[in-house]
Amino acid sequence: MAGRLSSVASKIMGGNGVVSRSVASSLRVRAGMGLPVGKHIVPDKPLPVNDELVWDNGTPFPEPCIDRIADTVGKYEALAWLCGGLSCFAGLGLLAVWNDKASKIPFAPKVYPYDNLRVELGGEP
Repeated sequence: MAGRLSSVASKIMGGNGVVSRSVASSLRVRAGMGLPVGKHIVPDKPLPVNDELVWDNGTPFPEPCIDRIADTVGKYEALAWLCGGLSCFAGLGLLAVWNDKASKIPFAPKVYPYDNLRVELGGEP
């Protein structure tokens, strides 16, 4: 497919057949890189029982697909971590509500002249 596309592009650009052959051959061999995970090995005997649990990418040391290095977390320990994290967020939200001055004073206090109009509003002169 890539060879056909490169030959069409070469003809459009006015090139000759040498360019299309060189591009097609270099695309076919991927510049000598090969496949990204090594050769594909076709099995000639029955696979082991848990073969899908091993990642074998052609290196001498295949890796397990499931990480067995770290301990797994039990359901009650996970529940405790979840409740602890959610309680931290709830505490932060309650602290924000408790400390919200804008909801206690929804408007700016007015400042009037003459001692805040004390006499005009019925105060002692």
